[in-house]
Amino acid sequence: MPPTELVGPPAVIELRQYTLRPRRRDDLIELFDREFVESQEDVGASVLGQFRNLDDPNRFVWLRGFPDMAARHRALTDFYGGPVWTEHGPQANDTMLDSDDVLLLRPVSARDGFTGSLSARPPVGAPAPDRFVSATVWSFPPGRQNGGIALIRDGLLPALQETGPAPLALLTTEHAHNTFARLPVRAGVNVAAIFTSYPDESAHRRHLADMLAHPLARDEILPGLEREQTAAPQVLRLRPTGRSLI
Repeated sequence: MPPTELVGPPAVIELRQYTLRPRRRDDLIELFDREFVESQEDVGASVLGQFRNLDDPNRFVWLRGFPDMAARHRALTDFYGGPVWTEHGPQANDTMLDSDDVLLLRPVSARDGFTGSLSARPPVGAPAPDRFVSATVWSFPPGRQNGGIALIRDGLLPALQETGPAPLALLTTEHAHNTFARLPVRAGVNVAAIFTSYPDESAHRRHLADMLAHPLARDEILPGLEREQTAAPQVLRLRPTGRSLI
């Protein structure tokens, strides 16, 4: 099965983290992968990745992209007002305790987004792959557009590329007004997020060890980020579902 080609890299990406009722994650994943992939893409959204959070059995994480904010508004209006969500949305909502932990993001530059080919979209019912995805989210003071984000772009990203697989994307906060108020996003934040895919979790551990031993990263870049950040970075250890592109 050939790789899936994106129709232009998404310029607006949602990182959505849901807290679910105990023991309901597999119920949501089965429903999501069966009903909510093609139905969202039919109205203009890109379902980029769906994941189990390995550190919390009640957390479901997923990524959704759009060409721009206007396209996001159209796609969300059509999907959440359409027949698939009308039929299956109540069942999905029944698995959730909270769905408002959402970051609205954009690529730091045109070359830093989810570009080119991703993995092929497996069919409904496909088993979860062995891939492991790491997502690290740094928080910086609101209103500061350089500083830590520049350190990541110009220092950390090259170091990551020297010591392991190149990250899939480097994203930062999209500050545009949320025009689809039915779905809240976190306001007043200033973040950077790196997403990287590995064959398995052991490959991620080796990459992390090599990064921590990289002289420039160890002595300058990582201490610089610690000075800039407002909190310790959030590290998401993610296992893709059977139909995830990432």
